[in-house]
Parts: sequence; structure tokens; C-alpha cells
Amino acid sequence: MNAGPPRSGRRAACAVGILAVALMATGTWAAAGSTTPRPATASPAVAVAGHEHHAHRGNDLVFGPAPDVFPPGAEMAVLQGDPSVAGAIFTVRLRFPSGYVIPPHWHPTDEHVTVMRGTFLVGLGDTFDRHAFLPALRRGDFITAPANANHFAQAKGSTEVQVHAIGPFEMTYVHPEDDPRTHR
Repeated sequence: MNAGPPRSGRRAACAVGILAVALMATGTWAAAGSTTPRPATASPAVAVAGHEHHAHRGNDLVFGPAPDVFPPGAEMAVLQGDPSVAGAIFTVRLRFPSGYVIPPHWHPTDEHVTVMRGTFLVGLGDTFDRHAFLPALRRGDFITAPANANHFAQAKGSTEVQVHAIGPFEMTYVHPEDDPRTHR
């Protein structure tokens, strides 16, 4: 009968776990061996045994202005990855003020959205139509927007969503005049 790893192996595993918890508690995590610049995140990563782990506390997220592809007023925090890297997984949080509208657009990759706070209204099609929304998405609700599918959205109340997808993150507006980059 195998009684598990020898005591010295258990002690080493326990020490690694205690070290990881201590580093997490002090907020001094750093990506081990990485020389690639990473986007600013609310909490750095730690590499243990070749695996990088990311932990974020909701109240500690650092939001800044969303990229200029979004209409003014949105804020974004990068939780994991780099949304600009092709083929790489990323996770971001987006915060919208009440009444915020994202005109009809599409993405080249599937977009997975979880509502963290507020109410997120999503509609399908080429024209923004308040009467064409799907049932309202509230805290904890999830939706996937398939690649190349035209859709639009509106925040009802202060709303925060989490988006994860495969990069690069891109938005193409159905109507070029809706692209906020043409108005700045």
C-alpha cells in the first residue's frame, strides 16, 4: 500500500503553498522568468512549477479608460492575458455608465460575456433597436456572441461585464459612422 509522498515531499509541498499564500497576501507576486511586457493588471501573476496563476479581488481591480474603439465613457481592466495578441486567451472587465450604448458591431472571434453587476441588454442585427433586445442579462448571467455576428448592447444602470475571448480583440462597426475613432 502506498502511504503517499515521503514526509520531506509533503513538507516541500506545504512550504510552497505557504509561500504562495504569503506572496498573495502581500501583493508582491511577479511573473517568473517573463521578459515580455504585460498590460497593467490589478494583481500580478505567480509562476509555480511552470504554471502561471492569476488572482484578482473585485474591489482591487484597476480600471482605466477603455480603448478608443469603444464610445467614450467605458472603463476597462485587464485581468489576464493581452487582448492585442492573436491566438492568446484574455479576460477583461468593462464598466459602463447607465444608458451607455454600443452600436451594432461584430468581432472576428467568439466573445464570452458574464454580467458582474447591473443589467446588460443585448440585441442582434445591423440596426440598434431598443425593441429588439434579447431578455435582459443580470448579475451572473452569461452570453456568447459568435464570431462575425452583428450585435449591439446597452447598459441599464451602472453595469460591469467580464469578457473572455481569444485575441486579438477587435470591433468592427456595421455602420462606419458609428465608429468612435472617426469622431475623435
